[in-house]
Amino acid sequence: MITIDKLIIGFDSALRTLLTPAQTVRSVPGDELLESDLSESEKQLSCALMRVNHVGEVCAQALYQGQGLTARNQDVQKTLMQAAREETEHLAWTERRIAELGGRKSLLNPIWYGGAFTIGVVAGILGDKWNLGFLAETENQVGAHLASHLNRLPASDEKSRAIVEQMRIDEASHATMALSYGGAELPLPVKFAMKLSSKVMTETAYWV
Repeated sequence: MITIDKLIIGFDSALRTLLTPAQTVRSVPGDELLESDLSESEKQLSCALMRVNHVGEVCAQALYQGQGLTARNQDVQKTLMQAAREETEHLAWTERRIAELGGRKSLLNPIWYGGAFTIGVVAGILGDKWNLGFLAETENQVGAHLASHLNRLPASDEKSRAIVEQMRIDEASHATMALSYGGAELPLPVKFAMKLSSKVMTETAYWV
C-alpha cells in the first residue's frame, strides 16, 4: 500500500539524488592511488564512461525507490532500501570521479530518474517475486555493462578502474541477494526490452 509517508520519503530521495552531492560511508575505491597522466582523449573517454555509470546509479536509486514504494513484503522493502543505500555510495564515487576528470554529469538526469522510478513502481505492483526478479536481472545487466567498461577504460586510469571494479562486485551481490529472497526468472522478451532501453540510455548519456 502506498502511503503519504512513503510518497514524502520518495520525493525527498528524488531531490537528494538529483540536487545534492551523494555521500559514501566506505572509502572511495582507488582513493589511495595517484592520479594518472592521461592524455586529453583518454580523459574524455574516462569521463564519458563514468558519466554513463553515474546515470546508471541515478536510475538505480529511482528503481529501488519505486520498487520499495509498491513492494508488499516488509522484508523485501528492507532489502530494496539496503541495496539503494549501497547504490548511493556508487553515486558518490562516480560523481566525484567525474569532477576529478573535469567533466559534467548528464543533463538528462531528471528524465532518467522519472522513467526509472515509473518502471520500479510497475515492477513492484506486479508482485514481490517479479519485483525481486526485475532487480536481479537489472543488476546482472549492469554487471555486464560494467565489465565492458573495464575493457574500454584506459589501462592507465587506475582510479576509475578501481571504482568500476568495486561497483561490479557490489552489483553481483545485489543480484544474488534478490534471488535468495525469491526473485523469479524474467521472460526473455522482458530481458530483451530491458537491454534495449539500457542501450538507448547508455548511448545517449555518453554524450549528453
